Amino acid sequence: MIPCAYLRVFQPLEVFPTAERVHWERYILSGGHVPPTRPVYRERATAPRGRVGLISSAEGEQADVRLVDGVYQVCPWRTRIRVLASLLSLRESAAPEVAEAFVPEVEARRAAKELAKLRRRDPSSIPSLLQSPWHVPIRWFVLVADEERKVAEREEGGYRLHYWTGVGPARERAERALSVLRRAGLSFVTELVEDLTRWIEAFDERASLELDYATVSDLFTWDELDDDHSARDVSSAIEALVEGDMARSTELYQAVAGRWAEVRAHESLN
Repeated sequence: MIPCAYLRVFQPLEVFPTAERVHWERYILSGGHVPPTRPVYRERATAPRGRVGLISSAEGEQADVRLVDGVYQVCPWRTRIRVLASLLSLRESAAPEVAEAFVPEVEARRAAKELAKLRRRDPSSIPSLLQSPWHVPIRWFVLVADEERKVAEREEGGYRLHYWTGVGPARERAERALSVLRRAGLSFVTELVEDLTRWIEAFDERASLELDYATVSDLFTWDELDDDHSARDVSSAIEALVEGDMARSTELYQAVAGRWAEVRAHESLN
């Protein structure tokens, strides 16, 4: 399995439309879904000869659930939307020859068309879960604070680092960071934070947000995990920009970027 980190938004049941709320109430009452030992997939499209086909989970719509202050909050996986969005993201971010091999232009157009259709049918159906293989994107740390950080032991062994905060505070941090970055003229970072800000603005303020290193935690030793304060360093870099100290801000940012570049090196090795 590829190590992945996750950014999840958990919304109270009352936020969901009636039909979906009933579905998640039944889901919670049934004890949630226990994935089978061997995943089951269905083919979603017939791949042209020499291309890579598309398969997705055949286990139905699932969700992560948390009990927060006596209230159940739900983070739907919305697998189909995430698969389509990921295809388009790969097409935009990968080298042209890689993108064409895995997501030909004609398939990208089909994915964009289907994604638009799903969103027209239900504008609220945006991904509540973002997934990142091999690393935590630096922009995610804009949403959280160092005091919200926790390292916990996992039932299956090892440790996991995660942050837990409210959507309200996360939104305020993103908006402030975006304002600072725009004033500093750092367009290459600003665009990434703009996308993240638009995403977080789509959720109810009563919702909660979790930045979870999940299995990416396994790429660190215990000491490295305990010493990792990426959110604090990113926040300090933004404050240095506010003070006009570009050199200090660059130093802090490069320290975080260097740390995660070492972690992402595992991807090349694999």
